[in-house]
Amino acid sequence: MDLLEYKGKQVLQRYDVPLAAGEPARTVDEAVAAAAGIGYPVVVKAQVKIGGRGKAGGIKLAGDAEAVREHAAAILGMDIRGHTVRELWIEQATDIASEYYAAVVFDRSAKSSLVMLSTQGGMDIEQVAAERPEALATLHVDPLVGFQPFHGRRLAFEAGVDGDVVRPVADMLATLYAAYTGEDATLIEINPLIITPDRRVVALDAKVTLDDNAAFRHPDHATLDDAGDADPQEQMAKERGLTYVKLDGDIGIFGNGAGLVMSTLDVVAHAGGAPANFLDAGGGAKAEAIAASVDVILSNPNVKAVLFNVFGGITRCDEVARGIIDAYGILEPTVPFVVRLDGTNDAEARKLLADANLPNVHAEATMDGAAARVVELARGGGSS
Repeated sequence: MDLLEYKGKQVLQRYDVPLAAGEPARTVDEAVAAAAGIGYPVVVKAQVKIGGRGKAGGIKLAGDAEAVREHAAAILGMDIRGHTVRELWIEQATDIASEYYAAVVFDRSAKSSLVMLSTQGGMDIEQVAAERPEALATLHVDPLVGFQPFHGRRLAFEAGVDGDVVRPVADMLATLYAAYTGEDATLIEINPLIITPDRRVVALDAKVTLDDNAAFRHPDHATLDDAGDADPQEQMAKERGLTYVKLDGDIGIFGNGAGLVMSTLDVVAHAGGAPANFLDAGGGAKAEAIAASVDVILSNPNVKAVLFNVFGGITRCDEVARGIIDAYGILEPTVPFVVRLDGTNDAEARKLLADANLPNVHAEATMDGAAARVVELARGGGSS
């Protein structure tokens, strides 16, 4: 779960990370009221889950109410790299002496948490790594040892931070790591981490990603999710307990089990098609879940054909067939379905579909045959 900046800061605030005062706003009037409460000057910041806000004009300094009103009106509704700005963060302006970069991220290649620190704050970390690798200090943390005070001091010395702030920067890294582990995050990135003229260390930005798989340990994380920024199909699937990822193609994919769905995506692509989604109904899916899955897949207007690829183990093929029949009766789809059912109760399933005699539903015996058929139908070929 990626968080908006201000919601990430709400998480960091629990760990006493030094932050500038601020308030969220959804309208111009709310922005003006927030600025009046905070005190001028303030910074008007677009809230989107993507970087590059400043370059796109989504971060503006305002010295009075008129400037806040002008900037808020311009930023609300702005498109920043495909993300529409629906919220603002009105933050107290802070004097900056130095800008650093700090992050804690899960390094999947090393299967370990990685802490990073650089004196090149405000820049993309990829650019820093490419142009000045010596300016990026890194440390993989042994989870049995944890992040120790000497780790922070070592990173500060290696990154070349100013000598008088080595200890406070090290303390900040320890606090960020505590937030990272305490909240089951996969990323906490502060860019910039600033040093003020009076030598305070302040997190001026916050990019936080929480691990959805750990949500059961953090019921409060549900309040941090921003449903308004989610893809409509993905939000619909989430509400129905389905694992769904929207893709760019035009062939809807339904499968049971992540491995089978991934294989189906590959086979469809090999056949010359472009999958419109990843949808895993999971093991033991009942007819109701199948019908809900079809509804989610067809809610994408780009879908021209749907492939059902089911290997019945825990999931019974006859339940899948009933779900398809139920969905057909309710949704009355106009796109062709290709169905490949194999495994538990597959004979009963095929008989159910044959007896239902649904228009434009095509049965295939193999995965390769099903993929070739659905690609042909999506292109407008074949008979109905």
